[in-house]
Amino acid sequence: MKTNPNTKTEITFEDFKAEVLNDYKLAVTSRECSFLGRREVLTGKAKFGIFGDGKEIPQIAWAKAFENGDFRSGYYRDQTFMMAIGELTIEQFFAGLYANTDIKEEPMSAGRQMGGHFATHSLDANGHWNNLTEQKNSSADISPTAGQMPRLLGLAQASKIYREVKGIDTTNFSKEGNEIAWGTIGNASTSEGLFFETINAAGVLQVPMVISIWDDNYGISVHARHQTTKENISEILKGFQRNGEEKGYEIFRVDGWNYPELMDTYQRAAQISRKEHVPVMIHVQELTQPQGHSTSGSHERYKDQERLAWEAEYDCNVQMRKWIIENNIALDDELVALERNIKKDVRQGKKAAWEAFINPIIAERKEALSLLENLAASSPNGVFIRKLKNDLEAIDEPLRKDLLSATRKALRFVVSESSAEKLTLQNWITNYINAIQPKYSSHLHSESSLNALNQGEVVPTYDADAEEVDGRVVLRDNFDAIFSQYPETLIFGEDAGYIGDVNQGLEGLQDKYGALRVSDTGIREATIIGQGIGMAMRGLRPIAEIQYLDYILYALQIMSDDLATVQFRTKGRQKAPLIVRTRGHRLEGIWHSGSQMGGVLNLVRGIHVLVPRNMTKAAGFYNTLLESDEPALVVECLNGYRLKEKLPNNIGEFKTPLGVVETIREGDDITLVSYGSTLRLVEQAAKELQAVGIDAEIIDVQSLLPFDLNHDIVKSITKTNRVMVIDEDVKGGAAAYILNEILNTQNAFQYLDSAPKTLAAKPHRPAYGTDGDYFSKPSVEDIFEAVYDVMYELSPMDFPKLR
Repeated sequence: MKTNPNTKTEITFEDFKAEVLNDYKLAVTSRECSFLGRREVLTGKAKFGIFGDGKEIPQIAWAKAFENGDFRSGYYRDQTFMMAIGELTIEQFFAGLYANTDIKEEPMSAGRQMGGHFATHSLDANGHWNNLTEQKNSSADISPTAGQMPRLLGLAQASKIYREVKGIDTTNFSKEGNEIAWGTIGNASTSEGLFFETINAAGVLQVPMVISIWDDNYGISVHARHQTTKENISEILKGFQRNGEEKGYEIFRVDGWNYPELMDTYQRAAQISRKEHVPVMIHVQELTQPQGHSTSGSHERYKDQERLAWEAEYDCNVQMRKWIIENNIALDDELVALERNIKKDVRQGKKAAWEAFINPIIAERKEALSLLENLAASSPNGVFIRKLKNDLEAIDEPLRKDLLSATRKALRFVVSESSAEKLTLQNWITNYINAIQPKYSSHLHSESSLNALNQGEVVPTYDADAEEVDGRVVLRDNFDAIFSQYPETLIFGEDAGYIGDVNQGLEGLQDKYGALRVSDTGIREATIIGQGIGMAMRGLRPIAEIQYLDYILYALQIMSDDLATVQFRTKGRQKAPLIVRTRGHRLEGIWHSGSQMGGVLNLVRGIHVLVPRNMTKAAGFYNTLLESDEPALVVECLNGYRLKEKLPNNIGEFKTPLGVVETIREGDDITLVSYGSTLRLVEQAAKELQAVGIDAEIIDVQSLLPFDLNHDIVKSITKTNRVMVIDEDVKGGAAAYILNEILNTQNAFQYLDSAPKTLAAKPHRPAYGTDGDYFSKPSVEDIFEAVYDVMYELSPMDFPKLR
């Protein structure tokens, strides 16, 4: 089904005819898949469908310009393109609809994403890089509208880095930076801020990016007049058009039903972008969407008869068919015969995909039915168990949910019985869950040998007369070592380049390593993260700097929906080991001292979240992460850059382990758990508590995701029998997460003699100024009094009430 563009300078009419008919066959095949796909949803075999009908011909033109090494970052309408580059078969299309969990049957996501979300395999089964220059690549799609745009920027920037930065091993990743990153988006989604942010950034960076805007005049039911000024996205963006004096975009407009013009447009766009590293925008107009937005409704509800008649006439497949006949390339009879065969092929492919999906479940049901029958025969409650068995047997198209629901319910009828049949069923259920659950839950994190948890600790070492320096110097020197050791590393963000970041942690490094490796960006957090995701997907090791923790909110959607899910949504066949660097905690004011950790923890599962208390610990985390293949967020202490730390003599080598806590003060009366800048307040409070006879043990969490893998906190609690979590996040935020881990994962409740406590910030953003900090977040006095109250409850005689 793949397109086979003829690259000879001169071709015969027969060659030309064969290529055109192959293109038409592909377009009709894709359309027939869309039609049958919708039917499968309406009959209940699939849950939801969103298809690429109406976009077939421009996607074939695009595929002819797409070369090995190129990358796609698109949205859920690009099925024809994926078929055209040979990365989506009829069977795989339907396997995606059925959510087949076998990655060999459904290579896009192993059933983890709905149909229409496409990916190629950048990694082998062991998590090692394939040679991306020898294959056509598609970064894994996400559903959020315009969410694919930030990543597109990074995929394109990687080519610029590979072309212009010397010393990088490009073997598997680039051939002289000649790769294009191709993006697609619907016209309605161009209203999203992520689209405009990406368009602007790509124009500034001048990267080889070609963006296709599929314009069918609607966003679900909403007409373009409600979406776009002048109802025309390329019209309002024409100020981006480059000229002889100013850099910018090359902008093309083309009708989506015009086969020859589409072919010419995409070839010209590719030549410009690939050679000159110029971003190109192709506004593909006058497209149709024959089946409406999705299977959730009909487009006839919101399109009038005039529009529907126009769409019927200017459907791209209809127009191509007409062009073929008018130009004497084929007769109507030939096309009818071809179309008839295609319908047969698609039906057969659909049937094969369904059988590949359902047959393993049918075999698993056979086992379950046998076990239920044996259990029923051995139990006084056999009549009830046999009903469960009969109900399961009556399901024409069972799901694994049905098998487990029936077998688990059966155990309720034999809960007081003891039999071999019961034990057999219990074991079967346990083994079945253990075997099946990973099909839906594996690869939240890397499962390769480069997993961050496999990187062992290397402690900092010091000379006898080690110099005490500002913490930012430790970071700076460590980054210097990193950039020297890893040519593929680069760092970028607001003020990260010329001035060496706002806290001088990158001082002088742009001069040393160049503006492409240590670079400034505009104020655009979402696309800063997107740059990092895309470059990491292409083998670089980017560090994306978000100036303050508060600004993470601008980028949180991209971190949550895209970065955190890369491994999961590809079942380990793509990765983006991006390091996100930021700073936060304990400053003044609503917008520069928030602690959004509770939200972050809940939204970025799949990303490691690290909260070092000083810059040596932070530097160690960077060293660890660069030897792993996983993404992470590192939150440096904003008020720690000028605090003195000893300068290690093994800069660039020491490593802070993930998921390991550190006891920084031993004590016997209560375990105090905290992280980041708040630890300094806890340490001061512990000194003052010691003066009144309370001996507190202090544990630095260091790593929130993952959390205390060795369960060292519960070991402390077995000694102190009391615990308090102190956090500058609001109540119910990170402290609640930490306490849940201690009580429910580490089972510490059984060792507690007092109720577990949390001490958190007030439920509002911190007010400005020193007093604002004091009255908004836990202070030394707050910590002292909270701990003292715990001891008062234990022994009022020894610790009389303070107030």
